[in-house]
Amino acid sequence: MKCIAVYTNSFELFSDIYEQVINTPLADNEEKVIEGVTISESGEVPQNYIDKMKTKPEVVVMKVKDSDITILQHRDVFEIFLARKRKSSHILNLNLPLGDFFLLHLQKHARE
Repeated sequence: MKCIAVYTNSFELFSDIYEQVINTPLADNEEKVIEGVTISESGEVPQNYIDKMKTKPEVVVMKVKDSDITILQHRDVFEIFLARKRKSSHILNLNLPLGDFFLLHLQKHARE
């Protein structure tokens, strides 16, 4: 899975720039700044990393409904995992229901 790291601990800011982040072309290990937030292409991440992170209690797991996108939030970073087979042109055409993963985020924090 391709990983894009978004360096912020603000869920509101992340949600504001999410669409722009996934539509920004990045080369491996390239960094860019969007609205004052650093994002970077972190390269290929093995599935076992994602599976291990999902088990940690301090990690918020968000899944975008009807897509191959998983988002992990921990400390001051959001990690967006995209299937490599997805072409950027497909990402540009997505009309993602962001509320689907925002709801998961809010539900987890409501339990704490």
